[in-house]
Amino acid sequence: MKTKNLVLMALLLGIGTILHAIIPGLISGMKNDMLLTMMFLGILLFPERKSVLVLGLATGVISAATTTFPGGQLANMIDKPVTAFAFFGLYLLVQRFGQSLVTVGILTAIGTMISGAIFLGAALVFTGLPGGAAFTGLFLTVVLPTAAVNTIAMVLIFPVVQSILKRTSFAF
Repeated sequence: MKTKNLVLMALLLGIGTILHAIIPGLISGMKNDMLLTMMFLGILLFPERKSVLVLGLATGVISAATTTFPGGQLANMIDKPVTAFAFFGLYLLVQRFGQSLVTVGILTAIGTMISGAIFLGAALVFTGLPGGAAFTGLFLTVVLPTAAVNTIAMVLIFPVVQSILKRTSFAF
């Protein structure tokens, strides 16, 4: 793994951390997870297992440190690495279609929904989140809107990052 790749991944996670920390908690302390968008962007830029592992673990730790969901620390530590590899797997399945904005947007939406389901499932098991009604309610009112926001953000950010990287001497 190249040092400049690590630096760019750290920069993306730093931006995501700031966004994650300043976005207020919505229902039951759950919030839009812009850190997740930055993790997905890092995976799209560096689609290799080592990078996915580093991004997933680092994102889990950072999300756990900045969560406002009661007991969300453990749920984030489980959710982010699993989601990172699920997103990576989906990316590998569709990479033959290229990195079009449509593909990236769809991957981001699906990845966010996977993340939300894993997070809520872990919260249900480990922190005593009330049964299926709470899961469904939080999924519909927080996860789905977050998927929409993350998808819009990715569709706006991804071409900008690609353009910047093409104009610099940054080589993958």
